[in-house]
Amino acid sequence: MRRHRHAKIVATVGPASSRPETLKALFLAGVDTFRLNFSHGTQDDHRSVHAAIRALEAEVGRPIAILQDLQGPKIRVGTVQGGRLDVVPGEVLRFVLSGMEGDRRAIPLPHREIFAAVVPGQELLIDDGRVRVRVVGIEAEALEAEVVIGGTIQNRKGVNLPGTMLDLSPLTAKDRADLAFGLDLGVDWVALSFVQKPADLIEARGLVGDRAGIMTKVEKPQALERIEDIVRLSDAVMVARGDLGVEIPHEDVPGRQKELIRACRLAVKPVVVATQMLDSMVAAPTPTRAEASDVATAIYDGADAVMLSAESATGRYPVEAVAMMDRIIRRTEQHKLYRSLIAASEPGEEETPPHAVATATADLAEAVGAAAIVAYTLSGTTAARIARRRPAVPILALTPDLGTSRRLSLLWGTHSLQSAEVDTYEEMVANATAHATREDFARANDLVLITAGIPFAVPGNTNNIRIAQIPQG
Repeated sequence: MRRHRHAKIVATVGPASSRPETLKALFLAGVDTFRLNFSHGTQDDHRSVHAAIRALEAEVGRPIAILQDLQGPKIRVGTVQGGRLDVVPGEVLRFVLSGMEGDRRAIPLPHREIFAAVVPGQELLIDDGRVRVRVVGIEAEALEAEVVIGGTIQNRKGVNLPGTMLDLSPLTAKDRADLAFGLDLGVDWVALSFVQKPADLIEARGLVGDRAGIMTKVEKPQALERIEDIVRLSDAVMVARGDLGVEIPHEDVPGRQKELIRACRLAVKPVVVATQMLDSMVAAPTPTRAEASDVATAIYDGADAVMLSAESATGRYPVEAVAMMDRIIRRTEQHKLYRSLIAASEPGEEETPPHAVATATADLAEAVGAAAIVAYTLSGTTAARIARRRPAVPILALTPDLGTSRRLSLLWGTHSLQSAEVDTYEEMVANATAHATREDFARANDLVLITAGIPFAVPGNTNNIRIAQIPQG
């Protein structure tokens, strides 16, 4: 089941893809990590999908990661008479903290944090910015706002407040219940929505511990202001271009994407690019040329993974969307400019011995024409340090920990396996060459580079490189 590409694919599971036979088809088409979106569906729905993915994992004999994406504190308007309200530029609307069913003089906005944070002149973007209003007056439990861009305000549509720091935890009561449920199921990653500051990650870590990796979704401008600290406290990062693209100008999103990918590579954290990557394939069997270029750009930038949302969750062509993304990735990575562009985006060196050993492993593997790099890793750090270099040589990560092997399914260029612990140098070499052969990475007489930390079973202690030749027979 070896993937002949470096970048990974994350696919969201939904009504179009939740059946066991469809999940298998998606995996065979190229999915490495399945995303369960807890903004939709019930816990029973997600439990069934989780069980089906774990059964599929046992059937195919490959670790498969499961990402739980928490809803977060989504801010929404309440309900209005008739379910919709048409507004025009220049009109002044009144938003109120409480109210059952409103009109243009009392539109419910049941979020006290907004009334405490906004000041005159700030803008509220409703329904992904389709309607834009500017605050002109504030009371304790009401505010007046002039319509800047008119349109239709419908029930329960989302509200974004660019540049406004809200006193909100990223974990609502619903999120906490969903998180406990997901951790009990055994999810591998937890995606945290609407992170604004490093303290949000500390709060989440207190709940998650080491039971799953924490993936920060960068979708607020406030997070960009403290991004180095946020990346450092995260286990992975998602460039969530949907809400981020509402709160910052569209023209700033591509540059921010590149900055985030570079920051994550420097910090040795996997980074996922998400939102509308092949959006046309929700309803059509092929994407637009611009969408294909969008996926390719993320690959040229060095992203660890790219993600499908509605394309695989509710679209008409979920398997075709995954297959298309797989083809775009492989063709991009085969392009003659790919290696030079990846090398040009190298973020620099970390001045620590383990990083130096990982860099030397990647460089030496390319210099001697090795068939593969075999990385022994307990926590996944050794493999991540090598992947940070984005070597042309594939990485085979061997770990005794099943959770680590699943989480590594998200890491660039890494084929992960659960393998028994080794106790001696000779056992390390024999085990590495056997797995490299069995997994179709190397054949007789090929060279492989083996890296590990000695003494064995000490996390984060990458300090040894060995060149080995695959034996005959």
